[in-house]
Amino acid sequence: MNNKFFDLPKEKQDRMINAALKIFALWGYRHACTDDIVREASISKGLLFHYFGSKLGVYTFVYDYSVRYMTLELRTTVHSKEHNLFEVVKQIEEARTHAMRNYPYMQLFLNRCQIEDVKEALLAVEDRKAALQEQYDNIERQVDYTRLPSSVDGRRLRKILEFTIQGLMNEGFREDKFHPDMLYEEAVNYINMMKGIL
Repeated sequence: MNNKFFDLPKEKQDRMINAALKIFALWGYRHACTDDIVREASISKGLLFHYFGSKLGVYTFVYDYSVRYMTLELRTTVHSKEHNLFEVVKQIEEARTHAMRNYPYMQLFLNRCQIEDVKEALLAVEDRKAALQEQYDNIERQVDYTRLPSSVDGRRLRKILEFTIQGLMNEGFREDKFHPDMLYEEAVNYINMMKGIL
């Protein structure tokens, strides 16, 4: 992490982080432009490069920050003693909602990073990507799929829920009506509907 950056006032830190998250989430590493980041953050390009050195430096920083932030939210929100698939998924979405209240584009950015294809960007975040995946793997291991009807493939059901929630989030951003709490409420409605069907 960039310790000098954290000497800035918190409001300015968050403005810069949110600007970078938004631009990288919407455009991916290849097409993201530092000019757009500084315009979104209302800062000078010199200030951005003073703290991060390059576009790759900004990307690496916000990825590392996002992983740390999301991991903390997951650890504090997803209860290790919860084994019900539907409740675990709700708790994951609650953790993401907490994160997105401060950083609206964080989850969209992390999702976009999963399909990143620029080698330098992939290599720069490889270790941190593994750390976040490990957190999700730990959560996945606590789910007891035997509680579901025997005709249901629990892992496929989990993917259906994940894709549905991602679709809801993408729709919210596309239609410029995204709000984390509204997404959470809608996601819970879909989760409860699926639970009711089973």
